[in-house]
Amino acid sequence: MKTYLSIMGTRPEIIKMAVLHRVLKERGDRSLVLHTGQHEEMADVLYRFFDMAPDLRIDLKRSSPGLAHLTALLLENVNRVIEETQPDVVLVQGDTTSAFVGALAGYYHDKPVGHVEAGLRTGTRDPFPEEKNREMIGRLAAWHFPPTSQSRLNLLNEGIPDERIFEVGNTVIDAALWVRDRLAATDWDAGEAMPDELRRFLAEHKGRHIVLITAHRRENWGEPIRGIATAVGQLLGDFPDAVAVWPVHPNPRVRADVESVVNALPRTSRSRVCLTQPLDYPALMSVLARCRFTLTDSGGIQEEASALARPVLITRTSTERQELLLAGGAKLVGTDVRQIVEQSATLLADDAAWRAMQLPASPFGDGRSARRIADILATVN
Repeated sequence: MKTYLSIMGTRPEIIKMAVLHRVLKERGDRSLVLHTGQHEEMADVLYRFFDMAPDLRIDLKRSSPGLAHLTALLLENVNRVIEETQPDVVLVQGDTTSAFVGALAGYYHDKPVGHVEAGLRTGTRDPFPEEKNREMIGRLAAWHFPPTSQSRLNLLNEGIPDERIFEVGNTVIDAALWVRDRLAATDWDAGEAMPDELRRFLAEHKGRHIVLITAHRRENWGEPIRGIATAVGQLLGDFPDAVAVWPVHPNPRVRADVESVVNALPRTSRSRVCLTQPLDYPALMSVLARCRFTLTDSGGIQEEASALARPVLITRTSTERQELLLAGGAKLVGTDVRQIVEQSATLLADDAAWRAMQLPASPFGDGRSARRIADILATVN
């Protein structure tokens, strides 16, 4: 029996590690969860949803929003946990600060690090700081679990030995398909996780085309997010049968930018925008499953949308998930108002164009990624 320490603190990490945690426990291994605390308000609901109570928690007493301060706090605390638990393997996911710190602390203690969702690259500075985080994890990890052949090739091009790279698909597809099947089997409508305001909004506008919007990337703060909101307002003015659901990021700066534009829209358009709190995973998946398309800068939602055959318009100038672009399930629109409106209008008005972006299968996985990773971890040294 091996002891695994899975380090997670943000919403995407919890979702993408939950299925692997479940598989490891089913196989009789000791799977410890360390919650690093960045998304504290969203985390507990997710942990309950996936029946994955953290074994250890870090109480982040931040006195500054700076990345250096966060990194130092996390490193000191993760280092302490590894000293106390002495895991056989440290597992990190993706490109967050907690993933980078987890890999670094594991390296300091000579513990092999497994990197779930390895090899994603844009080749640019953005997304910041995620691009550098994943590059540095690539230098620290013992085993790399890229989701696709492109991410595997990225690692090979950086000099990672082939025998340490295992293409497995993305565990987010495992999670998304599990939730999709649960929704279909139980006619479940996200239960108590759906905010009352959103439930009423969807009931009032039943039968209309839903556009799901999310925006949180640092490079989109300020004018870019205001541009996205302006485009949404224009789109609703042009398409009376469309409505927008926008779970707004909790950062006060982001919320102020979104509200400054949306609240100034004409009444007929403003009434068709639901600015809601960040949605718990089941509620978000419920809206994603029924939307016409999603307008997002989130990497995770690009993947989840592909599992549910929802077209994606990406409000960035680059994406590390090139496979979705190549498969035709997504388009880059940036934050240019005209480009967003034009591409969104096509998906609302042209059924053939909309169907063409509904992929029959996700390019990121088939729902068996976690089992592949567990099989590999059982055999590697």
